[in-house]
Amino acid sequence: MVHLSDYEKGLLDGKEGKLKQVCLENIVRYAEILDAEELCEVTKATVFCGAHNYLGVSKSDDVNEVFSQMNLAVDEIIPFDQTYENCYIQSCVSPCDQHEYQPFAQSRDFFKKNAQFLEQARKAGVIITGTCAPYLTGWLPIRGEHFVTTESGVTIMGNSIWAAMGNSDGIEAAFWSAICGRTPKWGKHVQANRGGTHLIEIKTEVNSLLEWDLLGRTVGAPLPTGAVPVILGRFTGVTFQKLRRLCTTLAISSNCEMCHVVGYTPEARTVEDALRGRKPAGALVVDERAMQEAYESVCDSGAWDIDFVSLGCPHYDIDQIKRAADYLKGRRISPKVHFMIWTVYAIKAIADENGYTKIIEDAGGYIYTSSCPGTIGEVFLKNYNGFVFDSLKQAGSIKSETSKPVFFGNVYRCIDAAVAGRWEESHRWTRSR
Repeated sequence: MVHLSDYEKGLLDGKEGKLKQVCLENIVRYAEILDAEELCEVTKATVFCGAHNYLGVSKSDDVNEVFSQMNLAVDEIIPFDQTYENCYIQSCVSPCDQHEYQPFAQSRDFFKKNAQFLEQARKAGVIITGTCAPYLTGWLPIRGEHFVTTESGVTIMGNSIWAAMGNSDGIEAAFWSAICGRTPKWGKHVQANRGGTHLIEIKTEVNSLLEWDLLGRTVGAPLPTGAVPVILGRFTGVTFQKLRRLCTTLAISSNCEMCHVVGYTPEARTVEDALRGRKPAGALVVDERAMQEAYESVCDSGAWDIDFVSLGCPHYDIDQIKRAADYLKGRRISPKVHFMIWTVYAIKAIADENGYTKIIEDAGGYIYTSSCPGTIGEVFLKNYNGFVFDSLKQAGSIKSETSKPVFFGNVYRCIDAAVAGRWEESHRWTRSR
C-alpha cells in the first residue's frame, strides 16, 4: 500500500481538479506495481510535447482528446490546462523545427498541428524550449532534487553529473508527474539504489569528444540490466562537454540510468565511495580494440559521395557553434550537401547576435532548432543518400533505419566532408585525430 500525505489525498479527492486527480491516480497505480511505499515531490521535468508520430494512433484532431487518450489513458476528454506549480517544466524536442518546415519535406498542415500541440502545453505551464539538452536553458537539478525526463541521456546526466534523482520513466509517466508533482519513490529516487554495481577499468586514452562518445558505447553495450557502471581511468582534461557525450551514448547503448566516473562525478570521489562499500558484481576492461570495435559498429567503411551532414546531438551549445563557424569561415559547403547544426532557439539567438549564424549561412549551412533528424524521421531522411554525423547517437540511430551509407566523425572531419561533398577514408577516427 502506498502511504499518501494529506496533500496527495486531497489531489485524489479532486480538490485541485480532474486532471491532477487522474494523473495522481495513475502515479499511485504505477507506485503499487513498483512496490513503492510512498511518493516524492518532483520539481524538475521535461516532457515530450508536439505532434509526434505515435500520437497518430488517436484519430482525433482535438488536442485535448488526443492528450486524454494517449497520455492519460482515459476515454473522457480532460483538458490539459494545468501543471504542478512547484515544478520547472520544459519541452523536449518536437517532430519539426518550431519556425520552419519546408527544409524537412514536411507539410504546412503538419507544422500547424505541431504548433497547436505546443501551444496547448504552453498554456498549461510547460516552458516551450524544444531541446534534448534542457540544461542549455537553465534546467539544472541540484543534488538530491527529484526529476523526471523524457530524454534518456538527461536521466543519466541528472543522476550522475548533478547527483539529482530520477528514473527512466516513460513519456506518459513524465506528463503525470509534471502535472501532479509526484512520482513513485523507487529506483534512483532512493539513496540506497544509487551505488555502483560494475567496475569498468579504462586501459586506453580517452581525450576527444568523439572518444568520450565511443566510451559510452563501449561501456554500455555489455552492461546487464540495472547495472550502474563505475568508470575508472587516468583521464585528463575532463569537461562537462565530454561527460554529457558519455552519458548520452551510454543511455542508448544500455538501459543504464546512472554512472559514476571516479574522481569527477559527485557520488564517486573514490571507487569505494561509488560502490558504497560493496564488491562489484562484475568487471570490464576497455582497451583500444574495444573502442575501435565500437567505432566500426556505427561508421561505414570506404569513401562515398554524401549529401547530408548534421552536427549537434545533444544540441550544440554556443561554444560548439562558434568553433564550427570559425572552421567554416571563408569556405563553401558543396551545393549538393544539406549541412545543418542543431541547437535550442535561445542558443541560436546568441549565435545570431555574435555573427556565427551569418558565417554558417554564408558558407551554405543552416542552424535549426527544436528537433533533430532522427526525431523528424523518414519523411526527411528518405530524400538523402549519404549521411555524416558528429554524434554516435544520431549515427547509430539512423544506421539502424537505412541501407544507405552512414559515417561518424569529429566536427572538423564532418565539415571537411560537407565542403567536399564526399566522405573520405582518411576522415575515419584514429588516435591522432
